[in-house]
Amino acid sequence: MALFYMHGVPIGYVAILLALVASMGGFIFGYDTGQISDILLMNDFRLRFATCGTPGDVATCEFSTVRAGLIVSLLSIGTLVGALCGAPTADYLGRRYAMVVECGLFIIGVVIQVTATGVWQQFAVGRFVSGLAVGALSAAVPIYQAETAPYRIRGTLTATYQLFITFGILVAYCISIAARSVSGAGSWRIVVGIGIVWPCLLAFGILFMPESPRWLALRGRYAEARRSLARAHGIPKDQEDTEPFIVSEVDAIKANLEFEKDLKAGWIDCFRPANKTLYRTLLGMSLQSLQQLTGANYFFYYGATIFTSVGIEDSFITQIILGAVNFVCTFGGLYVMQRFGRRVPLIVGGVWQSMWLFVFAAAGTAKVPQENPNIGKLMIVSACMFIFGYAMTWAPGVWILIGETFATRTRAKQGALSTASNWLWNFLLAFFTPFIVSAIEFRYGFVFAACNLAGAIFVYFFLYESSNLTLEAVDQMYNDPSCKPWTSGTWVPPGYESRYDFKARVVENGNGTEEGKVEKVLGNGKTGSQTGVEEKVEHVVSE
Repeated sequence: MALFYMHGVPIGYVAILLALVASMGGFIFGYDTGQISDILLMNDFRLRFATCGTPGDVATCEFSTVRAGLIVSLLSIGTLVGALCGAPTADYLGRRYAMVVECGLFIIGVVIQVTATGVWQQFAVGRFVSGLAVGALSAAVPIYQAETAPYRIRGTLTATYQLFITFGILVAYCISIAARSVSGAGSWRIVVGIGIVWPCLLAFGILFMPESPRWLALRGRYAEARRSLARAHGIPKDQEDTEPFIVSEVDAIKANLEFEKDLKAGWIDCFRPANKTLYRTLLGMSLQSLQQLTGANYFFYYGATIFTSVGIEDSFITQIILGAVNFVCTFGGLYVMQRFGRRVPLIVGGVWQSMWLFVFAAAGTAKVPQENPNIGKLMIVSACMFIFGYAMTWAPGVWILIGETFATRTRAKQGALSTASNWLWNFLLAFFTPFIVSAIEFRYGFVFAACNLAGAIFVYFFLYESSNLTLEAVDQMYNDPSCKPWTSGTWVPPGYESRYDFKARVVENGNGTEEGKVEKVLGNGKTGSQTGVEEKVEHVVSE
């Protein structure tokens, strides 16, 4: 039975569950991101892995810029490689079983870390191995959610990935502050070791969720695709073959795949101009890069160190405040991305974030924070206001877009390339931030402020509005030469009055007896056709 209806579209409880279970991949990502900032300050960790002027005296132990950068950033190198490997894995094994394999790899990385005793390179290698899994999951999870979720609430359900990232960061902060009082290696090993729990939950839970209907359809398994869609929409099993909504959506997927049958799906094909494939690949890669260049991970990776430098006595508490702001505001992001679409939140968010980063940098540059407590407080407020905007716009928005922007046959690889761009910049920022900060200190914030403003401008000129459209209709929109990014918010397939009336229906072809054809209705009213299937599918208005 349907849990509720959204603009006439039934939504089942399985749709909510699959989004939450898959989002554990985001929790793993967030937990691994959030833990390292506090671990670098733990006494036993510094005694074991830092360079100490006097052996056994933690006060003389400091991480060199290179060592700290490598420990933090090797996770990002792993995620970069993992994201690229995640695409063929998800295409070959399916979205669900790929996640199971990746969870096992993450656990191996955790074991390598917790068994390190005095060699910092072993800990760093463990983070690299875990990063392989995190990167692969970051490519697979948003695509799985976008391909499986009912399109009316696709934005909200896909955004739960970012919500769980922020939840993972917050949990890491809370566990770290509780574990820092533990004597010896237990302080940091507890924080790292608990990370085994999260992939176990994901690997077990995802086995009970339906496989992506588009992945199943791509392999000709249409009966299973109908079952997957029916479960997500709360349609009983005995009605899945007769329910008009399910039948028409599967036929629309089938028609789109038939239209794309000449589209190759290799890595090089992601960079071919046909069907605006190259455009969308570069768009996804740019958005993911710009998400990193907002500067959010400047605070998440080095937040404890940053706030120690502005004179905050207990930087662990400040980290929890930032993590809590990030987590709570992401709930607002679920509403914002569902209510206002994709373009407007990203544009407004870019401007808002730029403004508060400018305040942060200006305050830290104008006076020495350690000597002016009020300046330090202003910088913390500015950081919180930045996180407020980021958590509601750029943080969830970009992950949503990665799942819904690309064509079905190349979606996994284009999503992987985009995600790899995120991790490349993640690594560059994680590794070079200590060097940059030592050279220009808080003026670093001006760089991020400029990047946020550039991101808002980029979105206005290049991003199409994809909310409240099926993934197949999004593909049509990008291929409509009369549709421009700044007019895309009002685009609907020809004959439709609004996106809220949008749905597909099967129309009999000709006399209904001869071999049919698939018509792909383009935004300019023209059609392209290919023969070889039994139905003619077109998108028409439904009042």
